[in-house]
Amino acid sequence: MSQPASNELVTVEEYLAGEQDGEVRHEYVAGHVYAMTGASARHALIVGAFFAAMLPRVRERGCQLFTNDMKVRIRSGGEEFFYYPDLLLSCDPDDRADYYRERPCLIVEVLSEATARIDRREKLYAYTTIPSLQDYLLVAQDHRQVDHYRRVGDDWRHEVHTEGVVHLDCLDLDVTLDAIYVDAER
Repeated sequence: MSQPASNELVTVEEYLAGEQDGEVRHEYVAGHVYAMTGASARHALIVGAFFAAMLPRVRERGCQLFTNDMKVRIRSGGEEFFYYPDLLLSCDPDDRADYYRERPCLIVEVLSEATARIDRREKLYAYTTIPSLQDYLLVAQDHRQVDHYRRVGDDWRHEVHTEGVVHLDCLDLDVTLDAIYVDAER
């Protein structure tokens, strides 16, 4: 996200209507709409492997796991935001809107050079305002590293993993870095 698609402010309703019919996905930040960039093969392989590692537990728990195309809606400070996380997990049976989720418990972003600054700052701030969110993960795609922001009470703890496992509180599941990077390192 660098330049808004237009300098004119867009309502939430206009944004949602445009996303249903549009060929290009956009994120919505307080009235401004930003076109999404494409992802590399390595990025897609990491997302797919992470999805596959979680899917059995997700189904066991009755949750819903989405890749890339499901928006998360955030209302904070009188503003609204819609982002497309790389992975979004919702376990709340009442969080079932057709085009977005509002109460995810896990969000994963795979970092790229173009998105890392936004994922580490803007989205970190926005995502940690979601009361239901327990885990926010930033996954490097050019080396093995997962930055894990975990909710502990009313605070957030930051952990960096370069080997071993990442424990996802939302699913009570350990996912190995080997599983996350299995396809990307072939």
